[in-house]
Amino acid sequence: MRPIFEAGENIAIKVPAHEYDQTVSFYQDILGLERKNAKSTDEYHTAVFKFGDKNLWVDRISSISQAEIWLEIRTDNAEHAATYLDECKVSRCDDIERLPEEFKGFWISGPSNIVHLITEKIE
Repeated sequence: MRPIFEAGENIAIKVPAHEYDQTVSFYQDILGLERKNAKSTDEYHTAVFKFGDKNLWVDRISSISQAEIWLEIRTDNAEHAATYLDECKVSRCDDIERLPEEFKGFWISGPSNIVHLITEKIE
């Protein structure tokens, strides 16, 4: 039986370092989206915007040459979802970004190389 899948709260745009400032400015200054917060360290920069009922994360990634879109998909049971997606020959890509040990979720790649975070819905 197929697990339940639904859209999550988060959409991430992974942006090359040389395009990060322009991308943040586009969403903040040109489109005027409400900026929720930002995080920045020497290695990590992200800006989060309100995007309807979703969160739009703009992450600066120095190791990529073009932008990527990553989507969050929620499921009722992450373990069941993992088994089901494995049976459907969907590629896991857990090495793409480390998740916390206790996190009930994992990464997959869709047919057109769109990264999806499959995460267990918390009620």
